[in-house]
Amino acid sequence: MQKPADHKPGPLNILVVDDEPNIRKTLGVCLESYSHRVTAVGNVADAQNEAALQVFDLAFVDLRLGTESGMDLISSLRAACPWLKIVVITAYASIDTAVEAIRRGAADYIPKPFKPDQVLLVTERIATLHAMEQRISGLQEDLDRMHPEILFQSNHPGMQRAIELARQVAPSEAVVMLRGPSGTGKTVLARAIHAWSQRASKPLGIISCPTLSPELLESELFGHVKGAFTGALRDNPGRVAACEGGTLFLDEIGELPLTIQSKLLRFIQDREYERVGDQRTRRANVRILAATNADLEKAVKDSRFREDLYYRLNVIQIEIPPLHERPDDTELLATTMLGFFGAQNHKVFRGFSDHALLALRNYEWPGNIRELRNVIERAAILCPGDVIGVDNLPESISPHHPPIQLGDRVPLGIVEENHIRRVLAGAKSLQEAADILGIDQATLWRKRKQFGI
Repeated sequence: MQKPADHKPGPLNILVVDDEPNIRKTLGVCLESYSHRVTAVGNVADAQNEAALQVFDLAFVDLRLGTESGMDLISSLRAACPWLKIVVITAYASIDTAVEAIRRGAADYIPKPFKPDQVLLVTERIATLHAMEQRISGLQEDLDRMHPEILFQSNHPGMQRAIELARQVAPSEAVVMLRGPSGTGKTVLARAIHAWSQRASKPLGIISCPTLSPELLESELFGHVKGAFTGALRDNPGRVAACEGGTLFLDEIGELPLTIQSKLLRFIQDREYERVGDQRTRRANVRILAATNADLEKAVKDSRFREDLYYRLNVIQIEIPPLHERPDDTELLATTMLGFFGAQNHKVFRGFSDHALLALRNYEWPGNIRELRNVIERAAILCPGDVIGVDNLPESISPHHPPIQLGDRVPLGIVEENHIRRVLAGAKSLQEAADILGIDQATLWRKRKQFGI
């Protein structure tokens, strides 16, 4: 995957809290001259209101705000934005106040009078730290998944068009809808669009819509306040706030409950939302990417998906073809994955036998790239030699093995896996497949993940 050219810290969203107008003006001019966005207020109430309305990266807080204490403001600001870095500024500097400010969560301390160079130095340090934290968070997510990168190269015209269109739209702010069967790499392409965009240094959040109940999904998306519902023991800022300046990817958006669709539409149009249990309107600068394998047009006709949201999401549509239409890509991807899983298991492979390649090319791959990945990982672990043969592939892929029948002497899990694969391959949507199988979508999602479908 192509990575951004650099990871230099971007401009910060900064809150200045000082009761002296000249200090607010001086800090604002100084910071804005370096392209930072500055909001300046003179009291605790205004600072709390601004923190509730937008997400800040850094706050300069005076310890004495008229009759109020800036020290008490530290905790409330960090409660609103847990990732916020606070720099205390005061004319009443002492070791005791510095220690107390740091204990309450401040990141640094500047005594008055200060020079512009001091302000810029601490701001640059905070910006570097902020960018590093986001970078580490992104790398940690990648490590948690530990999958080989999918090569964005293809000999298939449909896949070539999809990759080229993704590169073209990545630098824009347009909403992008990725469409294609389950397992074709929609999430991987969404990550690439984020990495190729101007938002690459900011967070990328991913939410799988079918995996949560409507109540938990709304809380995960927009956040909630303490006491909003049973079990809400503390404030949760939500993924929208956590992705400020970055990208939020909504996977399987066709399964988004109607109760949340109107709120998502409002956020896409106005960038405004409310946390669950809170009436305050908040704003966030987040780009939306979405994906689905469902027939959204039919869902609109059946009143299961809002027509206005459908048109708002469908600004740019990228269609990803299924793997069985790309046999040449199957071989290329299998070879790349074999190298990855070979290294992971401390083995060196020369490749696949002719019969194994033929089996891989001829198989229908109902689970697409996700299924291929699991097959190659299994083969790399089980193969005793340096060439993957047909015997190292699952029996369902071997062209000489008859289909599994009810009553065959095989484990129940294999029968279940094969049945789910065949139902998914013939169903028009996840909902239809779940209905045929007699299970809910969350259970189907877990089964797909278990079997690599």
